[in-house]
Amino acid sequence: MLSQEDLKQIAAKGMTAEQINAQLEQFKTGFPYLKLEAAASISHGIISPADNERADYEKTWNVYKAEGHKIVKFVPASGAASRMFKDMFAFLTADYDTPTTDFEKHYFDNIEKFAFYDALDEMCLRNEKKGIKELINENNYKAVVANMLESKGLNYGQLPKGMLLFHKYADGVRTPMEEHLVEGALYAASNGEANVHFTVSSEHMPLFEEKVKEKQNKYAEKYHINYNITFSEQKPSTDTVAANADNTPFRTADGKLLFRPGGHGALIENLNDIDADIIFIKNIDNVVPDRMKTDTVEYKQVIAGILVALQKKAFEYLNILDSGKYNHEKLEEIIRFVQQELCCRKSDIKHLEDTDLVIYLRKKLNRPMRVCGVVKNVGEPGGGPFLTYNQDGTVSLQILESSQIDKNNKEYMEMFTHGTHFNPVDLVCAVKNYKGESFNLPEYVDRTTGFISSKSKDGKELKALELPGLWNGAMSDWNTIFVEVPLSTFNPVKTVNDLLREQHQ
Repeated sequence: MLSQEDLKQIAAKGMTAEQINAQLEQFKTGFPYLKLEAAASISHGIISPADNERADYEKTWNVYKAEGHKIVKFVPASGAASRMFKDMFAFLTADYDTPTTDFEKHYFDNIEKFAFYDALDEMCLRNEKKGIKELINENNYKAVVANMLESKGLNYGQLPKGMLLFHKYADGVRTPMEEHLVEGALYAASNGEANVHFTVSSEHMPLFEEKVKEKQNKYAEKYHINYNITFSEQKPSTDTVAANADNTPFRTADGKLLFRPGGHGALIENLNDIDADIIFIKNIDNVVPDRMKTDTVEYKQVIAGILVALQKKAFEYLNILDSGKYNHEKLEEIIRFVQQELCCRKSDIKHLEDTDLVIYLRKKLNRPMRVCGVVKNVGEPGGGPFLTYNQDGTVSLQILESSQIDKNNKEYMEMFTHGTHFNPVDLVCAVKNYKGESFNLPEYVDRTTGFISSKSKDGKELKALELPGLWNGAMSDWNTIFVEVPLSTFNPVKTVNDLLREQHQ
């Protein structure tokens, strides 16, 4: 099925024929749905710390930072912002010229409130010889939108979200990238340094590098720290081959195999390349102006404090198991920790002999750990926190996406639709073991948790393979703890009009 030309193309991407054949086989077999026990909820897989507990966890985190550990803030920022402007692209090609839909009216009624207003006004003056107000007075609304979206103007239709102007301040305007630099200084800096890593696409790399060069000194002076800002691209070796409806390789007009990015799950490789003790993960568009950052900073420190407290305990138990100086009572204590604090249960654990029990406990303790902030469900699309069955028969906490749930299973769909909490992508991760060695993160991916979606290329339908998602299947075999965080910490920007919400003004 694969020609010599195919093999050359595959090798050039750093992949093997075996990998491609395995991907093509997955198109045939599909992916199994997960077996669920329950949606996680408060006191049933989700912690909701009281005021005094939060204060203690913040202290724990600040002590940990003072000890000189390396902390990195990891921000997936590859995506273009085109989906943010879907409604405005539609307006440009509509058969009417004045705002007609509620979305269009809301945009133009509040246009002066956008942080990019002055920059857009400048573009209109340069290209149309008229400012925004004059163009609107002449009912030339489409010229305004064209100057926002197209390359002759701000080019927002093609730029990455991280490069758009999101927030206004007395001293200027900020992009999401800058807001993440500020956050890095406020909760992730240690030893007078903030390490921030962005994953970006190759075509946008120069933009990010230029913006960092322009802005980092400003924030370094403001927060009295040094920044170490790094970038990486999604690796070509994590792309997936596309298939036709009959599961044969999809080919482009010139006969080549078509490869597509494997989704955010590919970033587990980028995460694996980072040398750090603790890594914060948060999406590029989930940022707020400084006046709204108090809750974000507090709860980032809380979930980080919970993480390092639990990691410390796990390390102590691993050292005890290594020493051989323990009795059955101590093993019972470790079992309670794994079951109650790490929410990982094994139904037949009572039947294990002490030797097998130690092997089991060591395996469950000695793996990457993450604490995930979860917010109350307000009907946002996306994944949520669940208790699920793993391949080894244990039950543990996982973030699930809707694609992993059998839609024909009424009980499971009830769990999913009536879940009390939602995943806002608010993670803090511990990626080194008790001996100070980095875990090899790809070893902890559940390869059976990808999914297949329908796409098209040049008018032809195709099947696309998505890798296990970064915060669900790619971290399936991690120890996971869920913590309720306030809704005020979750302010994504999915459409341009979201920037008009009070949280972004």
